[in-house]
Amino acid sequence: MGSPSLEKNAASGPVEAQAGFKILASDCGIYELNSRAKIALTGEDRVRWLNGMITNNVRDLPAGQGVYGFLLNPQGKILGDLYAFNRDGYLLVDTEQFQLPRVLEIFERYIIMDDVVVENITGNLSGIGIAGPKAEEILKATNLFQPGLATLHFADLTWRDAGPTLVRKDSPTVSVFEIWAAPSNLGILWSALAGAGGKPVSPEALELFRIASGVPRFSVDIHERHLPQETGQQRALNFNKGCYIGQEIVERIRSRATVHRTFTGFHVEGPLPSIGEKIVDAEGKPAGEITSTASFASGSGGGKVALGYFRRDAAAEGLHAGESLLTVAVLPFKDFFKQ
Repeated sequence: MGSPSLEKNAASGPVEAQAGFKILASDCGIYELNSRAKIALTGEDRVRWLNGMITNNVRDLPAGQGVYGFLLNPQGKILGDLYAFNRDGYLLVDTEQFQLPRVLEIFERYIIMDDVVVENITGNLSGIGIAGPKAEEILKATNLFQPGLATLHFADLTWRDAGPTLVRKDSPTVSVFEIWAAPSNLGILWSALAGAGGKPVSPEALELFRIASGVPRFSVDIHERHLPQETGQQRALNFNKGCYIGQEIVERIRSRATVHRTFTGFHVEGPLPSIGEKIVDAEGKPAGEITSTASFASGSGGGKVALGYFRRDAAAEGLHAGESLLTVAVLPFKDFFKQ
């Protein structure tokens, strides 16, 4: 059987997106990971070299584990984000497809006298996402589960000669897993998961899920003008790992607490604000900017929300963006995940 057809996962539009989000929040959704790219790093210097490239600790990363991190320029601004996994014999870098050319260009630029080989293996390795409170139940039903798998740990499984790898992702809300395998084996994996009760969900539903989870996305909520601490993603930072590109700025911000804006969630009353809309306080003073918006179906936990940046010195009362009234919210938006 071939890889899963896009038609299985192609539901779109507001109604389908809301239904798909409900599946992700209360059941188990499955989806293709064809928007992700994979890079293999080999060579004796790979660990030391990548540790000097990203904001998280690769040097002390045990085999079978991964980390999330940023690529920075020397001024500490974010050039991209990625996951790095230690597969013992090599490092596996996982990032979004649209970031692949830039990441490869940055990697090649900084390999000078290092014994590091960079290989784009996206065509050889793809995957399926499984997310929701019932994700473990579905994985157990298909014998694709690994007990005790911690966040950003992975395990190679023996399953019908398909050779899949199970990864537990770092979701702040419900359980999220990924199954990586050769593209030729995705069809049988997809059929097994769907047969056990996994329900296909659309990219639009996944975007609602991302926003409700309060997770920023590079090129949407994170741009090259942003500094790591502004994004609120402390999971990407390690302050004990030694030098890396942009580290001096990151450390200066930490020691002086000088970040002026932070990634924030907002409840919205009125129309959804436009992306890029400026946030102002009751006196009309600049207070931030909108980067993502979403409307969730009415009923328990329904409502309109936004993600964006909020100035730390701004007043939190009387906020508005255009005709929309905003209230600062705690991320993630947990009410959307109540059973």
